[in-house]
Amino acid sequence: MKWIALITLGFVVMVVWNVYSSKKRREYLLHKYGDETVVNMIMKRTFWIGQTSEQLLDSLGRPLDISSKVMKTRYREIWKYNKTGSNRYGLRITLDDGFVQGWDEK
Repeated sequence: MKWIALITLGFVVMVVWNVYSSKKRREYLLHKYGDETVVNMIMKRTFWIGQTSEQLLDSLGRPLDISSKVMKTRYREIWKYNKTGSNRYGLRITLDDGFVQGWDEK
């Protein structure tokens, strides 16, 4: 019976900690960006056209790999997420000069 109480207590502590850390993260992002709409989208782990590289990092975290290419008029990076095999990724996000321009999701 004691172990059930300990498991229940552990679960309650985990839930409270998740709510607390989520609230703190939201406050941090709101202070950082000053835009509730942007913060809501980042908290939902979404990405969009025009999103900055910093917002993308806050939304999805560090990519598993980055390919970069210097062109005549811009600097292009492809951020790769969700590795599915050798040099295969489920999500590739293209950034030009630090802004999301598009993505390929498989």
